[in-house]
Amino acid sequence: MTDADDRANRLRLGIAREFRRRLQGEYVPRITRCVADLGEDAVWRRPAPNCNSVGNLLLHLCGNTTQWILAGLGDATDARDRPAEFAASGGDGGPALCARLAEVVDQACAVVDRLDAAELLQPRRIQGYSETGLSAVLHVLEHFSGHAGQIYAWTKQVTGEDLRFYDL
Repeated sequence: MTDADDRANRLRLGIAREFRRRLQGEYVPRITRCVADLGEDAVWRRPAPNCNSVGNLLLHLCGNTTQWILAGLGDATDARDRPAEFAASGGDGGPALCARLAEVVDQACAVVDRLDAAELLQPRRIQGYSETGLSAVLHVLEHFSGHAGQIYAWTKQVTGEDLRFYDL
């Protein structure tokens, strides 16, 4: 193995490790806690008619991660129905939605773990965009961050409590 191959491998492993740390170690546990703090009555409640419920956001995170990582970088079929993610006004309860999100994230982390440096740089089309494996990984991290922030903010507004994530 050359020095360049070794550096590429270390970079690949670092990307996979950070992807896993953020999704499994930060976002999913915090979102799960928010859903528990909100209680079943609030999971499908929309803050306003033009806003999404936490349930919608959980469906959306599952759909996006499946499309961009499982189908875009893995071998899953892209059968996403994005409008349905936002149209839903009820369905599974909070614990089931969180379990589904954790399962999708586990599968996505396994896909990212398997990518080599060439696959991270390989061009591909995802959701109609020209992407690389790395840009898809970064997209999912960014996307999770934005919607997790919405869930955190809604939870703080509903409960009136400081989530104290920094104490975890």
